[in-house]
Amino acid sequence: RARRRRAGGGASGVAAMGDAGGGFGLALPELRALMELRGPEALLRLQRDLGGVSGLCRRLRTSPTDGLSEGPPELERRRRVFGRNWIPPRRPKSFAALVWEALQDVTLVILEVAALVSLGLSFYAPPSAADEACGQASGGAEDEGEAAAGWIEGAAILLSVACVVLVTASNDWSKERQFRGLQSRLQREQRAAVLRGGRLAQLPVADLVVGDVVQVKYGDLLPADGVLIQGNDLKIDESALTGESDHVRKAPDKDPLLLSGTHVMEGSGRMVVTAVGVNSQSGIIFTLLGAAGDDEDEGRDRKGKRQDGAVAMEMQPLKSAEGGDAAEGTGTRPRGGPKKEKSVLQAKLTQLAVQIGKAGLAMSAITVIILVLYFVIETFVVQGRPWLAECAPLYVQYWVKFFIIGVTVLVVAVPEGLPLAVTISLAYSVKKMMKDNNLVRHLDACETMGNATAICSDKTGTLTTNRMTVVQAFVGGSHFGHPPAPAALAPPTLDLLAQAIAINSAYTSKILPPEAPGALPRQVGNKTECALLGLALALGRDPEAERAQVPEEHLVKVFTFNSERKSMSTVTRRPGGGFRLFCKGASEMVLRRCSSMLDAGGSPRVLGGAEREELLRRVVEPMAGGGLRTLALAFRDFPPRPEPPWEDEAAVVRELTCIAIVGIEDPVRPEVGPGRGAGGAGGTWGGGREFNRRIRNERGEVEQERLDKVWPKLRVLARSSPTDKHTLVKGIIDSTIGDQRQVVAVTGDGTNDGPALKKADVGFAMGIAGTDVAKEASDIILTDDNFSSIVKAVMWGRNVYDSIAKFLQFQLTVNVVAVIVAFTGACITQDSPLKAVQMLWVNLIMDTLASLALATEPPTEALLLRKPYGREHPLLSGTMLRNILGHAAYQLLVIFTLLFAGEVLFDIDSGRAAPLHAPPSEHFTIIFNTFVLMQLFNELNARKLHGERNVFEGVCANPVFCAIVLGTFVGQGDMGGHCGDIGDILGTLGHMGTHMGTFRNVLIVQFGGKPFSCSPLSAEQWLWCLFVGLGELLWGQVRDTPTWGHAQDPRPPRGHAHLGPRPPGHPEVAELGRGKVLWVRGLSRVQTQMRVVRAFRSNLGGGPPPLARPDPPLGLIGGGGPFGVPPHAELIFGDTRDIPLIDDTDAESEAPPIRAPPPNRNNNHGAPPDGSL
Repeated sequence: RARRRRAGGGASGVAAMGDAGGGFGLALPELRALMELRGPEALLRLQRDLGGVSGLCRRLRTSPTDGLSEGPPELERRRRVFGRNWIPPRRPKSFAALVWEALQDVTLVILEVAALVSLGLSFYAPPSAADEACGQASGGAEDEGEAAAGWIEGAAILLSVACVVLVTASNDWSKERQFRGLQSRLQREQRAAVLRGGRLAQLPVADLVVGDVVQVKYGDLLPADGVLIQGNDLKIDESALTGESDHVRKAPDKDPLLLSGTHVMEGSGRMVVTAVGVNSQSGIIFTLLGAAGDDEDEGRDRKGKRQDGAVAMEMQPLKSAEGGDAAEGTGTRPRGGPKKEKSVLQAKLTQLAVQIGKAGLAMSAITVIILVLYFVIETFVVQGRPWLAECAPLYVQYWVKFFIIGVTVLVVAVPEGLPLAVTISLAYSVKKMMKDNNLVRHLDACETMGNATAICSDKTGTLTTNRMTVVQAFVGGSHFGHPPAPAALAPPTLDLLAQAIAINSAYTSKILPPEAPGALPRQVGNKTECALLGLALALGRDPEAERAQVPEEHLVKVFTFNSERKSMSTVTRRPGGGFRLFCKGASEMVLRRCSSMLDAGGSPRVLGGAEREELLRRVVEPMAGGGLRTLALAFRDFPPRPEPPWEDEAAVVRELTCIAIVGIEDPVRPEVGPGRGAGGAGGTWGGGREFNRRIRNERGEVEQERLDKVWPKLRVLARSSPTDKHTLVKGIIDSTIGDQRQVVAVTGDGTNDGPALKKADVGFAMGIAGTDVAKEASDIILTDDNFSSIVKAVMWGRNVYDSIAKFLQFQLTVNVVAVIVAFTGACITQDSPLKAVQMLWVNLIMDTLASLALATEPPTEALLLRKPYGREHPLLSGTMLRNILGHAAYQLLVIFTLLFAGEVLFDIDSGRAAPLHAPPSEHFTIIFNTFVLMQLFNELNARKLHGERNVFEGVCANPVFCAIVLGTFVGQGDMGGHCGDIGDILGTLGHMGTHMGTFRNVLIVQFGGKPFSCSPLSAEQWLWCLFVGLGELLWGQVRDTPTWGHAQDPRPPRGHAHLGPRPPGHPEVAELGRGKVLWVRGLSRVQTQMRVVRAFRSNLGGGPPPLARPDPPLGLIGGGGPFGVPPHAELIFGDTRDIPLIDDTDAESEAPPIRAPPPNRNNNHGAPPDGSL
């Protein structure tokens, strides 16, 4: 404790001590000492030293019922005395520190050392008498001035390294700023229900001060330390701080201390805030972890480059601008704790980068060895030169030059741009997803969502609007198809119904006037309770007036609602003596506890077992069959003596009298409705009890084999408990169906959804209706509670994967060509056609600018027309490999032609076998210029991954790509408007062709001179370079024709359902209309026969299907669609009496679970035969 007090002092503690309590009855150290106590010790201290909760409130100058009534100046004074409710973030790294981190790259360090050695040796000139003896080593310079300029190459390499380092540091600095902005957005989403001046307001957590009275309820994350004023069956999960998994019951007379960062798992209450920010218990821990994290960071910085911490950014329970996550299950992993497991994409990229790095290292070493051996053999064996000491520096200069070439090959071969492309793509996607109402908390959730194969969606508030209203009621023996009029009910019934609604509900649930004329009244709090409150208002009764007669602190006992109890009960004192219990909950559960019900006159009459079953069949089931949520309201009176045992719920909540049964409507969201057409007309309805019977053995244990028979055909799981949801999600993830693991996404809004959200690969929480527990367990928060936002998340997730693949396709083409050219040139010509500075420049613009251009491609609807790749899908698909090798072959053919015949074609001097310090040659300048131009045009080809013909399609939708590519060209032309038509494409090509070069290449080639080993080119040479570069686009069209591979079948892949006729503007129709059909029709007879063979092989020819796994259905609860994830998915409800839980056709089959399921005997109400919704 002493250590925690020292660590938690901070700025707030210093301010408080300086004010000596600031005029309040308690100083900050006293409050912190109180909050460090637990249980009876804390209660004794509170009652003995502070006069109980009322005495504590007096000392803090606050009201336990109305909260603070002070103005902004006084609130600011409290912040100065007791601190602010936020944790000061760790100081961001300075730009100089980021530069130092970038300098830790091993290849750059080697290059820097080699450049410094080259720079030092370039100033050494041998004696003139030794020139002839040194032979080739000293020859070749046109004049002494040219030889004296040898230092320029070393200086240019250092300058290029400095540029690479500065760009890397700038990207890191920008990335850190963006992630801190994201964390700030997460913080602003956290709010608390605070009483200020007797009025309840939703305030940002950062605005809380000591003395505030905060209302807490089921599902909340406590925003500060406090003392409980009044509680209703309050249970807290304190495992985040104490490690104890059992829920702790809190009560003002037993254990009244509440700690920030803990979860309200049951009940509700009101607390007075006693500590905030770094002075709260979780704040003290975070402060300690922050200090430890700083020490660890310093140690890591000394050892090497630290892993990017942005990927594991999490939302903290307190206000901190630094991302941190908790331990598994707690939501507050210490910053110094273990890192989160890498995502699938990150793991694939890491593995690929390691493989490429090893290959590049091998090629680099071989290049250096060949260059050195060639030089040694040629100089000392073939020419027979003796070793002379005065010539040693010149020999070393050659060897350093060879070493620099080898290291440069390594620099180009290693794809440093991959991590940058991932970071840029994720950061860009996260920023854009915010505009699509997806607040991403875990960055890896972006790409994971793109591979989702099953979406389990909570119904209420996700697929529905969560604005509930009572539309039917059964009261006094009469069934009303609409809310009854007050005159239709007996006065005793009306009084009991109004009291049962107003008192037996959370007092935070209210109906407020509309914000604008003509708008609907605002529902605040629990939406189900708001529906009942709306019924009370429709009956002419004011719920707030009923509550004023029975204040919340006068309630005798409250059995709050939870997922197991499925009901809520409240006990009050009757004015004439005795007690009255009100109960509301699921109709079938409450009716089982009723022994009587009110008749038309408001008098109780006996309710027998047969009549109860008839009531369920005649009233409850038709309501439920109509998609309504049914609730029963009941009461029971108790005599004053003896007082019942209120803790024994089973003994108290029984022999009830039913007041009414109501049907509550929660309309389906309009954006979900179109999913019916895509997913079929119905689904399978099941219950949690039947589900558990199906998946468990005789010992009650879940068997994966049984679960695998159930989940592919399951569509709806009604009355599911948190355990059912968790079991289902875990079962799908662990499923043995198919050869790849299922990727599961879960949406939810309640605390009961927390376990499933945490277990899922991607968890979505509702930003408006969701509880803090659900939000903290999630990966993405839907800020508009809109299901269509999930579909947008799928699009962005698939787009992240495709953006990385586009960059990879482009980058590997550059790497393959550069490495082969450097290696071949070294072996044949003793030199590399691409010089060290040139390759560094290529590496810079191709890594940085290309990653920025290709990683910021916006998503399209076409992404939803393909299935998810799957976790085991290789990064480099067959089409990508063909693209890489095909374009590399074209570029190598061009470069080798220029290398070995360029002097003849252009009538210039050859640049091969140039001696040390030779001036730049036009020959090698043409090769460098052509190489760069081919990469720029190939960047357009790289935008398409699946053989699409129109590489310009959608190019104008990406302003970043246009800015980079067009900004590279010398002109500043306008490419606005739609670029999809062929006329626009030709216009674009013509526009590009008129500019004869790139802006940067113009500067480098024409004015780079010795530093860039470039010689100015003539206009004719520029035109030829541009023509050859433009040939990349033409070669891409030739390479993508069906004659160069298999014919591309315009039909969707097997397993894809059909969504009806495509509109004229649909991408597939447009693509076919641009000549694709003509290519297919023009195939030869042999190719046609091959297509038939392939058709039979893929079961398109009508033959018996191969014994392969069925295409896993995407969707479980709230289902998926025919193409992975549909544009609109929906949970379809049918008549529960006619639809079984699971099709029993093969329930008892002994066949292995990997076989395809047989057709459903009720045809799943029109669902596709593959099981997808």
